[in-house]
Formats: sequence, C-alpha cells, structure tokens
Amino acid sequence: MSVHIIAADEALMRLDAYSAVLDVRSPGEYALDCLPGAVNWPVLDDAERERVGTLYVQAGAFEAKRLGAVLVARNIARHMESHARDWPKSHEPLVYCWRGGNRSAAMAHVLGQVGWRVHLVQGGYKALRAALVKQLERQVGSLRLRVVCGPTGSGKSRLLQALARQGAQVLDLEQLAAHRGSVLGAMEDEAQPTQKQFETRIWNTLRKFDPSQTVFVESESRKIGRLQLPVTLLACMHASACMRLQASLPVRVQLLLQDYAALTRSPQELNLRLDALTELRGKVTIARWHSLVDAGTFATLVEDLLAQHYDPSYAQSMARNYAGFGSCRAWPVESADAGAFDTLAREILQAAC
Repeated sequence: MSVHIIAADEALMRLDAYSAVLDVRSPGEYALDCLPGAVNWPVLDDAERERVGTLYVQAGAFEAKRLGAVLVARNIARHMESHARDWPKSHEPLVYCWRGGNRSAAMAHVLGQVGWRVHLVQGGYKALRAALVKQLERQVGSLRLRVVCGPTGSGKSRLLQALARQGAQVLDLEQLAAHRGSVLGAMEDEAQPTQKQFETRIWNTLRKFDPSQTVFVESESRKIGRLQLPVTLLACMHASACMRLQASLPVRVQLLLQDYAALTRSPQELNLRLDALTELRGKVTIARWHSLVDAGTFATLVEDLLAQHYDPSYAQSMARNYAGFGSCRAWPVESADAGAFDTLAREILQAAC
C-alpha cells in the first residue's frame, strides 16, 4: 500500500505539487471552507453522516461502524468509477477529512491499494486550518505593502485591476470578499464567502507573491461586508506606505454609476440597501434618496451620498488609521475610462522603480 502520512504545514507548502486534492468530508463541511483547488469526494454525505451519528447514539459504536462501512465503501466505489478511472499510475493525490480519521483513511487505503502514491494529511482539515492561520501570519509579516487610498469613487479597485494587468502584485481584498466594502457593496451575482474561506483566499493569494516585491492593496476598514480582515493584515496595512488617488466629483460620479449599474437597474433593491442607513442618516434623508431613486436621477443621488455619507469622515478616519496617509503622494484620476487607469498604473510602477 502506498499511503504516506504528511503534516498539515508541509501539505500546504507543497499544495501545488499534488495531482489532485481530495476533500472527503460531507458537502456541508466542504461548503464552509476547503483547500484551494480541492474537489469534494464525500465518503459520507450530510444525511448519511447524520444517520451514522444517530445510530451511534442509539445502538452503539459497532452498529454505527457496520452501517458506515457499507455507505463508505459504496461512495468510494462511486467516486472511483466516476472520477478516477482515467488517472495514470503516476497520479499523487492529497486526501483529508475533518481530523484525519476514518473517512480519509478509508479513501487513502483504497487508492493506495490500487497503486497510487497517496498523501494523507495528519490531523485533517482541523490541522490544515491551524497551519494555514500560522502561515498567513508569517506571510503578512514579510509583506511590502503599498496602500492605495482615496475617497469613495476615486477608482481604487479600478487601479488595482490595472496594476494587475501590468504584472504587479495585487491583493484585491474586495474581490476576495465578494463585496465592495460599503452599504451598497454586496455583489449582484456572488454571495460572500465564509470567514474561513475569505482567510483561505487571502493565504492562497499571498503564497504566490515574491516577498521582495511590492504588493498593492486598497485601504479598507476592519470589515468588508460581514467579513473581518485578519488582525495582523490590517495592522500591517495601517503601518505601510500609502498613495492617494484624487478625482474630480464628475469623474467620481461616473465611476460609481458604472460600478453600481446593476443597482440602478433595480431601484427596489437600491432602496432596500439605502434603508440600512436610516438609523445613521435619518428618515427624512432616506426619503429624499428614495425619491431620487424613484425619479431615476441617479447622478444626483450619488452626489448626495458622497456629500452627506461617504466624504465627511473620510480624511479624519484615514489620518487616524493609516500612518502614511498624511504625507503620501496624490495621483490624479483624469477619466473613468479603463485606458486612463492603465496609463496611471504604468506611471505608478515606473515611479516605483
């Protein structure tokens, strides 16, 4: 049998070397978080896992294990027939379950008996998660961050995308969090990940970076939607060098109308999101914003939101939280066109050389 036990930390370090990463937990467990690129080969689905657990309580370990063996064998056979029939002999899968126990051991045993070199994670997902959190802290400690600042609508996310197109290292936290970071920022077609998934996405991005090179990141508050930034990452951002985007009001309005076009096509949804600001801005203000939405005067709405909600506390908050904000260089955003951001990204990278 060719099954090799591997420590969680080493498994993460070698993640790209495996031919496949098999998460054999139930679909419900898998949905909460998994390793990047992992495919779900549950040896027990959610209903089966509950069934075995109930039998364990009611009839004892022997009866539960007897039922579990039947279900696990059947599911492993199905996965083998469906997904592994064309694997070459040289295939080397990584296998894990919740704690590295019976579920992953059963899958690894069968695959190893066939002749594949199987790597079984000691301690399973629980150990992987602990190792990932420690690695993430180490990654953050070695980062050379450059924080892109600027008021709402100045094009910070657009610049990050342009910098990435130019080959720069970019940590786009809002993309990883599937949220634009404001009360209106929920993505139309993508739900936010779980907190653990978010941290796994950050780790997966950082592990591919060259620590000797600058990483560009947008200034963020403690939370993006309902997700919290890792404490060590936020502290590193607060202490890092900054750069500031400066755009005129018309450009900011144009950028925001482009970014939130889906909401202007759905006035009812836009009004619902504005309702979340009632306690902060008052019923009279929200009623006025609703009237602007209903009238389709979205440019006026955006100007009002910037003047009354987004801008008043921006500079004070940035100066309080980002040490490099007060002395950072301002970069003008001349246009909402994508080409303007590509030009700006080239200028920024040339100035950094």
